[in-house]
Amino acid sequence: MKIERISTLVSKGDFPEQKDWIASREQLHAAIRAIEHPAGSGKFAIYPESGKKRGEGNGVVPIKVGLMLALETMGWKLEQNIDIATLRRPGPIDAVLQTPHGLFAVEWETGNISSSHRSVNKMALGIMKGVLIGGALILPTRKFAAFLTDRIGNFEELEPYFGLWQAVAGHVDAGLLEIVAVEQDTIGYNVPRIPKGTDGRALS
Repeated sequence: MKIERISTLVSKGDFPEQKDWIASREQLHAAIRAIEHPAGSGKFAIYPESGKKRGEGNGVVPIKVGLMLALETMGWKLEQNIDIATLRRPGPIDAVLQTPHGLFAVEWETGNISSSHRSVNKMALGIMKGVLIGGALILPTRKFAAFLTDRIGNFEELEPYFGLWQAVAGHVDAGLLEIVAVEQDTIGYNVPRIPKGTDGRALS
């Protein structure tokens, strides 16, 4: 899989330049790029079918699970409930890394654009409250999303709101907030569709 674009919305303090974090960030990006389909192919190919109709297109949860399993082997903790000092505690964060500077969170988008907003809001608030040192949302480009579950959030749909989260920088002394857009390496009519299920082990 390829990382098509990275947008840094917040970068404050010394954390983003720390060598240990830079190494962990590179590990995260390497794990994303290592996602392949079909397994053993050395690249990520997608069957080019729209997901608008029931039973068509490709699932996204198996892709996420493949990355989560890889991160877990690197010491990340999965499905963590983090108290970010809200009246109503949000859902668990997909993956969290305990760095010497604080917790860094990663969310992989599997829902619609409203879900994307909730994920970024959760991490932005965590940074403002000092509960997180940073966070990253990983989501497909519009080009990639066209072949996935219908109405999944995508980078281009979220981009107009980046200015809102960039304003968080004025309220924190330290923190990093990034949006990572991912895309298929290629399309292929001979590759199997990715099932719309939860078993992503073949995509690790």
